[in-house]
Amino acid sequence: MECVFGLVGDGFAVVVADTSAVHSILVHKSNEDKIMVLDSHKLIAASGEPGDRVQFTEYIQKNVALYQFRNGIPLTTAAAANFTRGELATALRKNPYSVNILLAGYDKETGPALYYIDYIATLHKVDKGAFGYGSYFSLSTMDRHYHSRMSVEEAIDLVDKCIVEIRSRLVVAPPNFVIKIVDKDGAREYAWRETVKDSVASSA
Repeated sequence: MECVFGLVGDGFAVVVADTSAVHSILVHKSNEDKIMVLDSHKLIAASGEPGDRVQFTEYIQKNVALYQFRNGIPLTTAAAANFTRGELATALRKNPYSVNILLAGYDKETGPALYYIDYIATLHKVDKGAFGYGSYFSLSTMDRHYHSRMSVEEAIDLVDKCIVEIRSRLVVAPPNFVIKIVDKDGAREYAWRETVKDSVASSA
């Protein structure tokens, strides 16, 4: 029951992911961070098979770092998205990765951007996007409340609305979510959203 979604606001992009690591009927972890910091101004949120998700996102992260090391300049967000798409397309014809990606970044010249990349190497630049069962509810909630000039406070309020909707609608809803943001000041973790039950248990 994975849930990954994101949106672009006024000068920033936000990505959100559940933190559950599950297999069949078992929950292995409830604090798995599925949003990786690619570099100082890029985030990559992924859903899919755990092995593919971890291996592929680490592969992209290391190659983005290698490019910057070799050339002295970082890839733009668009270039990183196209590189990611190219690697998925190459793997599709050999040994495909079962991974869906939202790549968010901030460039000084063009501002914030969010790219939707699915497991069959479809690439789109979007204002808002989502993967997983939670997408049914987060996309409809964002369609209702989203606008392109959202402030950070408005965006986080919308994120909370999406999380509440996912928790109330899904039969087996992930309990915890992590929120990360990227803007002119860089990519960073913004907050965690934990269930009351988990918060009480951890403090006991």
